[in-house]
Amino acid sequence: MRPTMSPLVKICGLTTPESVDAAIRLGATHIGLVHYEPSQRHVDLRTAAELRKRAGPHVKVALLLVNASQQLTGEALSMVRPDIVQFHGSETPEWLTVVKRLTPAEIWKAIGLKDAETLTRMQKYHGIAHRILFDAPAAALPGGTGTRFDWSLLKNHRHTMDWGIAGGLTPANVAQAIAETGAPLVDVSSGVESAPGVKDMDKIAAFLKAVGR
Repeated sequence: MRPTMSPLVKICGLTTPESVDAAIRLGATHIGLVHYEPSQRHVDLRTAAELRKRAGPHVKVALLLVNASQQLTGEALSMVRPDIVQFHGSETPEWLTVVKRLTPAEIWKAIGLKDAETLTRMQKYHGIAHRILFDAPAAALPGGTGTRFDWSLLKNHRHTMDWGIAGGLTPANVAQAIAETGAPLVDVSSGVESAPGVKDMDKIAAFLKAVGR
């Protein structure tokens, strides 16, 4: 069932002041900064802090971490001060609970949605994560691969947590994804790029228009 309001939109993997400015100007509600060296969208913590400051109060800023150490997580929270910490690895509910005590930021957990059993297993994050982000099943890199999951897995699912969808979304298919899943938030990265890690402002505009923003 399609939401009665336009879904929230997160443009992830931003790396430049220009892309941050464009995402805000074009109507994104959230932006994502990736701190994970293997990613083509990786930004160091100093750059992430500068981009977060540039965004100001205009959007919510998510910092994406993947199996980060306790020391790195602490440094990232202190330097960047994100609105959201998005965990994209194999982080446990116990670790998220620890981080939740250390920061006022929202805690998001990305889940690779492989099958119906995944929807049962993810309940272990109930009461811990503020939002579950359904993504394509794990590949060589977590997220940003342009691969989608089977949207029908979410049809008629009764959600017990705030949630959103990611994975293979583009300006051409996001409206269909929303119609099929009822997603209250959509997250895009590679689907609005002209090359890996290079955001395309026209594609960002088209994506937001397709969502209804």
